[in-house]
This record gives sequence, structure tokens and C-alpha cells, in this order.
Amino acid sequence: MTSNSVSNLKEIKFSTLSIEEQVRIKQLGRPLPDIHLSQQVPGRNATRQFHRNIYDRNNWICGCEQTNLLFCYPCLLFNSTDVNWTNRGISDLGHLSQKVKRHESSKDHINACINLAVMGTVQITELLSDAYRRDIEQKNAEITKNRYILSKIIDCVKFCGEYELALRGHNESEESENPGIFKGLINFTATLDKIFDDHMKSATVFKGTSKDIQNDLLECMLDVVQEAIIQEIKESDYVSIIVDETTDVSRQFQMSIICRYILPTGKPVERFWTFCSADDHTAPALASTIKTELEKMIGNDNEKLISQSYDGGSVMSGRTNGVQAIIRNDYPRANFVHCYAHQLNLIMEHASSQNSEVRIFFGTLSELTSFFNHSSQRTKELDEIVGKRLSSTCTTRWNFNSRSVYEYKEQIMECLEKISQESLQQTTINQAHGLLLKLEQGTFTFWLTFFSETMPHVDILYNQLQFKSITPDTVNKFVNNFIDEIIQVRKSIDSMDISESAAEHIKRRRINTCVAKNEAAKDICDVIINEAMDRFEYSGHLVLANLLKFENFPVYSKKFPEEDLQTACQCYLFLQKQTLKTELEILYERSDFRTVTKTTDLLGFLKETNLQSCFPELVKVLSIIITIPMTSSEAERSFSCLKRTKTFLRSTMTEERLNSLAMLSMEKGLIQKMSANFNDLVIEKFAAKKERRMDFQFKVATTKH
Repeated sequence: MTSNSVSNLKEIKFSTLSIEEQVRIKQLGRPLPDIHLSQQVPGRNATRQFHRNIYDRNNWICGCEQTNLLFCYPCLLFNSTDVNWTNRGISDLGHLSQKVKRHESSKDHINACINLAVMGTVQITELLSDAYRRDIEQKNAEITKNRYILSKIIDCVKFCGEYELALRGHNESEESENPGIFKGLINFTATLDKIFDDHMKSATVFKGTSKDIQNDLLECMLDVVQEAIIQEIKESDYVSIIVDETTDVSRQFQMSIICRYILPTGKPVERFWTFCSADDHTAPALASTIKTELEKMIGNDNEKLISQSYDGGSVMSGRTNGVQAIIRNDYPRANFVHCYAHQLNLIMEHASSQNSEVRIFFGTLSELTSFFNHSSQRTKELDEIVGKRLSSTCTTRWNFNSRSVYEYKEQIMECLEKISQESLQQTTINQAHGLLLKLEQGTFTFWLTFFSETMPHVDILYNQLQFKSITPDTVNKFVNNFIDEIIQVRKSIDSMDISESAAEHIKRRRINTCVAKNEAAKDICDVIINEAMDRFEYSGHLVLANLLKFENFPVYSKKFPEEDLQTACQCYLFLQKQTLKTELEILYERSDFRTVTKTTDLLGFLKETNLQSCFPELVKVLSIIITIPMTSSEAERSFSCLKRTKTFLRSTMTEERLNSLAMLSMEKGLIQKMSANFNDLVIEKFAAKKERRMDFQFKVATTKH
């Protein structure tokens, strides 16, 4: 039997069944079919109909789909004497509430409900006995000790995670002199804590240091922190997501998702949410992965997501078929916004790398960076060679971007030649010789020349977008100037000045190879132009920011920025234009508000003084401005969780347990804020996760009154 029915319950003798069968029926629950029950209202041309909310209002009523009558589920099971609710059934909808009240107050019904509630649990007489309570107290004392031991282990795991220390050692046996940091912490804790030491020496069923236990604890810690983040997001008006594509040390593709929102105090925070990877790199697959995380983060509140930012190319930012467009279908307020933390030159490199030759080119630049940065001696030799040529005492900070490699290519090649001839290490010789061959290739020189012409314009645009006084007009101006410069580069490709060695290399090859390269370079220009247009198409958030330029308040008090208000309300349709105008007029006119110079301070002031009800639309505008990761930023808004994720992924930690370890490292501040009950929350999840060989959940005894 997969479900209960009234007809079956009336046929069986419930009291004669075994306790297992009775519990099984209890677990199946009361039958709640849609029954066809209606009743004409006397003296009126109206009919009362059965509605399922009858079940919701009364947790003991059940229905019979064969007779279309209502019954009492507990009384059916325990043979109540009220035949109306157990045998005949109820059909009088007009007097149903009176019948319900009368039946609920009967002793038979109350006893039946109690019998059903305690079925399968400890008998009441046993529950109330002094011996039982003493047994519970004794067990809880043991559980308190167990939780204390586990809490100490959690502290050790937490410490390793916070400081990005490896949890596992190469040899964790008792005899090992170097068992690893985690095991070493466990041993050190034992020297300071006798209770913990006694347990670790005498425990036979649970020491809590195995790899499986570590994994379970890390998973529970991740769940606890994510639940805390979800709660913070629930208390905020809006949230933004910042998504970054990167690879970890094992060269695996990862998307890091960061959420940005405002705490009740008015302070903005950026929280690491997760690393994740999609089935493939298509826009639908990436969007599906992100939407899965958004559902965990904000549930069905689709209007809470106010912006989305990505560092990737057209797959991410494309205005029609990109990830951002797919996300916006489900989250209509989530405008695609360029994030201050995303470096434009890297974005353009990523967008351009759809061409295989370009991917190889940037890969070679990356190899150069790795080759020199991993050895201070190599960098010193390069500095010496460059210094001789330039007759300069200044040191060069090598980043090996296309422009610097273009300018110092001869010196870099000379240095590689010297290293390959003088090094005593075969690996270094092979690396230097391989890089030298790549730098000599005509294809590399062609793309080096091309990107040395384009990337400086990207850097100029990036720097311009950092101006504090940025406006939509200036953004459009900067972007249009950038596009004009790239168009000029595109026009000059056919006559591009490449080095003699590259020209000679190309002459030796078929002429159509040269033409193909030129066409490919023109395509890259088009990609860069489209990426800029897509990335900066939306500027509504900058219009909002323009309304709250504190230095302009004296001017705004005399001439209200009507056009900016109109544009802002068109971009954010949920804003009440007239109300917002009134609030802004008051803000501009009052001299006591002019001492404030930051949006975060103004929002904090409105919250502290309980003025949200006086300025409801202004609070919305402030919340939007602060939540969105602007291109220009006040100090309080320009911290980057993204930088922390990149730093974390560059570490030597294994990919295993990546999310949990990343959360412990990057959200250590939040965990410390939760320190009062963080370990208890982790223990509760750990205990509920599966059957444990040691008990961690407290027992509850009912006391006499």
C-alpha cells in the first residue's frame, strides 16, 4: 500500500496490527483526495463547494473519494465512538465549522490525536519516569563531551582553511616525524587540553581525523557559511553577482561566483559564493550553471538580482545570445554592468582568443611570465641586458604584456640565448630554447605587432573608466574614442610595420597566408569593438550615481537634474518618479545633508536615524548604487573579493574540497563574526548528515508539570 484511503482504514482493525504496521500507516499520512462535495445554500441562489483549504485548516480531517464525505483520521484509526466522523461521514458544509469545533473538543478525539502523535515513540509513562530522565541527563553529559571533542577538531580544520594550509600530510602515522599541519595541530591541541588528549589516546570508534571525516566537516562548514550568506541576502534589498572565468593550479576551468549586497548597517560586502564548472563552455550551459547557484542564493525572488558582471568574451557578455541575456530572461532587473575589478586588457585578450593563433600567442606571453617570474636570477640577467642597452638606472617591473615584449623583444631573446648557453640545468635550457624558437616565429611577431598597437588603447580606456567623476556621457565619449582608435588600427593592418625577420618569414610562405593573417587581425578588431559596445551599452547605474554627486548638490538645488531623473526612472521602472523627485529636492536643499560625501555614509545615516520611511525611493537608489560594482568607486565600494579568489586559485592547494577550503579562507571574517555558534551549527549538520559511531545530538526529556 503506497497511500491511505478511508475505505481501507475502515476495513482494517488498526489496533490489532503490529507496531511496525501501525507506524507504516502513520507515515503514509491521512488521505487528502479532491472530493466532489457541494451543497445548495437555503433561500439563496448559491452553492457551497468543497475546497482543499479545509484540509489545511484542520490537520486531522481526511476525505473519501468514493463517498465524497469527510472523516476524522485519528478517530478512524482508534475507534472513536463519534460515528459521524468515523462511520457515516460529514457532508454538511453549511454547519461544518460548528461540527469541527464540537468534535475537536471531545475526549475521544483528543485521546485519538495523542495516541497517533506518540505512536512509534517512547511510551509516555516511560518518558515521564525519573529513571528515564536520569538516563537522558547521563547521555547528554556524554554528548556534551563528544561535541567538545568535535569542536576542537573543527577548530583545527578551520585554522588550516583560514590560512590555506594543507590538511593532509605525506605520512600521518603515529611514528611519523612530519605528519602534516592538521595532524600536528591535533597533537598540539592534545598537549594543551587533557580532555581532548584522553579521548585521542583512548578512542576506539571515533577520533575524527580521517579523510572522510575531514571532508564531511568541510562540507558542513560550507553549508553553514552559505546559509549565513543567504540570510544576509534575505535582509538586503538587492544583490549583484560578479562571475569570473579562470583556471586553478591543475589547469581546470573554474567559474568563481561572488555576490555583493548591503548589510543592515548600510555597509556593502562582497562574499565568495562558490567555484563551479559547466558541462561545456556554451552560453546556455554556463547560464544554466549560474542560474542553479542563483536559485540557492535568492530562491524565487527574481527581482532582487540588480546587476550581473562577467569578465569573459561574447559568450558571457553578448547582448542577444550571451550568458547575460539568458540570465536576464529570468531576472529582469539584472542589467549587465562592467565591474571595476575586471581588467579590460584581460577581457579583450580573452575575447580575442577565439582565434587559435591568438591563443598560442597569449600562451607564449604567459610562458615568458612564468619563466622569468619563477627565478629572480633570470629576471636579474634580463634587467642587466636591458640596462646596458638603455643606459638607465631604473629597474623595469616585468609584466610581459604585448607592449613591453614588443619594446624589449631583442633584449629578451638575447637573455634567453644567454640562459640556454650558460645554464647548468637541462630543464631551464630546454625552456629557454623553446621560448626563443617561439619568439623567432613570424606568426608570433605578427600578433605581437598587432597587439602592441591595440592593447595600449585598451589600457587608456580602462584608466579613463576609473575617474571618480564618471558619467554616462563621458563613458560614451571614452568608448566611442576607443572604438575609433581600434577602427584606425583595423584600417592600418594591411600596411602594418612588422619586423624584417617576420616579413622575411612571411615572404617565404604563400601570399595567401599573409592575407589570411590580415583578415584574422581585422576580425579580432571587430571582436574587440563588439565587446566594448556590449560591455558599456548599459549605463543606467551611472545616471543614478549622477543624481547623487554630492559636490553638485548646490547646483541641483537651483536647477533640478530633470533629464537624469527621467533617464534613471526609465532604466529602473520600479522607481516612483514623483516621490523620488520630492525626496531629491529635499536632499539638495537641506544644508545639513551637504556634509555627507559618500553614498555609503548617507545610507547609513538614513538607517541609523530611521529616516527610511521619509526617503523610501532615495533608499532604493542608494541601495542600487552601492550594490552594483561600479566602474568608478569610493573607497568603501572598491574592495575586490575577485582578487582574493584569483590569489586563492594560484596557490598550490589541490582542487579537492576546493569550495569549502576557499570559503574558509576568503570568508574568515564572516566565520569569526559567527564564532559564538559556528561550531555548534557545523556539529548539528555533521550529526544529521549520516549515522555516526559517536552521538552528537542531545536527547530531550519531557518534564512533569
